[in-house]
Amino acid sequence: MKIENFLRAYRVMAWVTGVGLVILVFVAMPLKYFFGQPMLVSIVGMLHGFFYMAYIVCTLVLAERCRWRPLDALVILLCGTIPLASFFAERRVTARVREGLSPLATAH
Repeated sequence: MKIENFLRAYRVMAWVTGVGLVILVFVAMPLKYFFGQPMLVSIVGMLHGFFYMAYIVCTLVLAERCRWRPLDALVILLCGTIPLASFFAERRVTARVREGLSPLATAH
């Protein structure tokens, strides 16, 4: 398979993971803790966990195919746990992979 296919899978999972985390943190958790409505946290939390596992797999496969340093892969994986960070990481990873660079490499 081409790197572009692995990159596409990574990009989709970065967005799905990011959207799920934003909904969990900014909608579901306030509903639970301020309004006593825990149902959405149960649903979105489980879905985010499932999709984060797929994000991990996609990131690690892309990292292996692109020969990233382990630290680069770790930083990108952590971006799936910080609200909004996966969106920024996805943009940087996409640009860097298309340039043939590691995500944390300094620009020329």
